[in-house]
Amino acid sequence: MDEMLKGFNLAMMTDFYELTMSNGFLEHGMENKITYFDLFYRKVPDGGGYAIAAGLEQVIQYLKSLHFSPDDIAYLRDQNIFSDRFIAYLENFEFTCDVWAMPEGTPIFPGEPLLVVRGPAPQAQLIETMLLATINHQSLIATKASRIVRAADGRVVMEFGARRAHGFGGALYGSRAAYIAGCPVTSNVLADRMFGIKAVGTMAHSWVQMFDSEYEAFKAYAEVYPDNCNLLLDTYDVLNSGLPNAIRVFDEVLKPKGYRPAGVRIDSGDVTYLTKQVRMRLDHAGYPDCKIVVSNSLDEYIIREMLMQGAKADSFGVGERLITSKSEPVFGGVYKLAAVEDENGKIIPKIKVSENVAKITTPHFKQVWRFFDKDSGQAIADVLSLHHEVIDESKPFLLFHPEYTWKTKTVTNFTAKPLLVPIFKQGQPVYTPPALPEVRKYCKENLDTLWEEVKRFENPHEYYVDLTHPLWEIKQKMLRRRDGRYSD
Repeated sequence: MDEMLKGFNLAMMTDFYELTMSNGFLEHGMENKITYFDLFYRKVPDGGGYAIAAGLEQVIQYLKSLHFSPDDIAYLRDQNIFSDRFIAYLENFEFTCDVWAMPEGTPIFPGEPLLVVRGPAPQAQLIETMLLATINHQSLIATKASRIVRAADGRVVMEFGARRAHGFGGALYGSRAAYIAGCPVTSNVLADRMFGIKAVGTMAHSWVQMFDSEYEAFKAYAEVYPDNCNLLLDTYDVLNSGLPNAIRVFDEVLKPKGYRPAGVRIDSGDVTYLTKQVRMRLDHAGYPDCKIVVSNSLDEYIIREMLMQGAKADSFGVGERLITSKSEPVFGGVYKLAAVEDENGKIIPKIKVSENVAKITTPHFKQVWRFFDKDSGQAIADVLSLHHEVIDESKPFLLFHPEYTWKTKTVTNFTAKPLLVPIFKQGQPVYTPPALPEVRKYCKENLDTLWEEVKRFENPHEYYVDLTHPLWEIKQKMLRRRDGRYSD
């Protein structure tokens, strides 16, 4: 279990109405009523074309340790609204649900289940808040980090957001999510210790200010760290003070000892112009191998503009706008009932109907398939099916837009991969989360299957999420009734 979670019982990390509903389920004899819940999101942040699934490993850790402590029970009893039967139920709580989920690092699209829970109504209801808090946060940061990494066009993006994150949990798990999406290093030492994400860092302006002169500050640092000397140039004046003093230290301290400078960092000013000047002068001084690191409130748009204008940055330190997803800080994942089972085990689909069309849910116990072109390997579309349906790859498949049904496309020569994999079976884990570097690799490989048009920052091509015809028919039949009921 993550050290962050040791000593914390997260069973009470729930909205109060989860408890009142679960208590009500027991009072109405629904303790063993089997339900199906879908966790999905409705809109890609920043108007993008895709998002990245993250946070599953922490969900698994939470569910494996789910229990109610004596202190929890005492607190709930003191509320004086829960039945003795419900209190006893929580005292002897045992998680017995089945869970399916998309692996971390999977590109995900609106409306498709990222995670499905099947189990008794009180259990499936109680875990909603923690599942959403975990998946929403890490998926949001992974999605933002993916955009920034793409903007950097092969240059290293370092996650530098710990001091601007929404609390230490946001900093820690934000580092993890950013790593999954392609940020190989972090400034956060705890993220290195817990997750093995390499922590890096050199100096702040306070180091330079502590000495009587900038030259002395640089000289002192180079003497302590000759094999990793990276100097911050903008405490006073990048071109007239910082860079000349840095080059002098490289000449007088590093070169005589046989060391080469690791880099210089610029954290303010017209960074694009400054990188050009610094690169030219470093090259002229005999240090073409000295890297230029840029920081200072960066995001994907600023980085893209800098590079379009010819900035000579080798890597980017990105902080607040990544770790908080400042441009759109809410992922918007929801957790909705999709089906129940009757006393004979028959699955009865459930739907939420709304005047807001985006809030209408897709009913039933489902699987998500990703179609790939056999020749190019590129993803064609995702298809939601009934859980028992099998996609026959030997036959042409008709894709149609679930709302604008006249928009169709017949695909052939494809493979169909199911995306939801078993995570828990009757409350027991049946999935071993891969090591974080493997998740990062999986994420990159799967992003590479998306067309570039889907990955545009502005007006991306819509990646289609379709329904099989049997599932579409069930949804339309329930919508026509207008009361959410279903009958054969």
